[in-house]
Amino acid sequence: MNQTINTNGKCLCGAVTVEVKGAKPTFGACHCGMCRTWGGGPLLAVDSIHEVKFTGQDSVGAFKSSDWAERGFCKKCGTHLFYKLTQAQKYILPLGLLADAARFEFDHQVFIDHKPANHDFSNRTATMTEAEVFAKYGA
Repeated sequence: MNQTINTNGKCLCGAVTVEVKGAKPTFGACHCGMCRTWGGGPLLAVDSIHEVKFTGQDSVGAFKSSDWAERGFCKKCGTHLFYKLTQAQKYILPLGLLADAARFEFDHQVFIDHKPANHDFSNRTATMTEAEVFAKYGA
């Protein structure tokens, strides 16, 4: 799948907007403990973003959640803005942040070995364990 999507979005209060160019037309679910703690459930997110531009930088906060990543949020309303792999400078954006989220196709799940047993997605997707994620993407 070589096509990409240009899209945009904003936080709940509108203090931060995002413009995205070159996003893969797919999204995935992350079941790791940090994502579930951060958002109360799996993080549904668009990854492999080529170009991301945020406006309202004064309202963007970031938390270094691990040695390899940080999580961004709006300092005014708390909206989750991004998960960023710091070494690669790669942004992963919450699907719900984007204005036209319905254009993206659900196609993968990561940290599947950390998913609680009390829920499942009905979509058939590729799945990866924690060890498979780190083997493929490193940390």
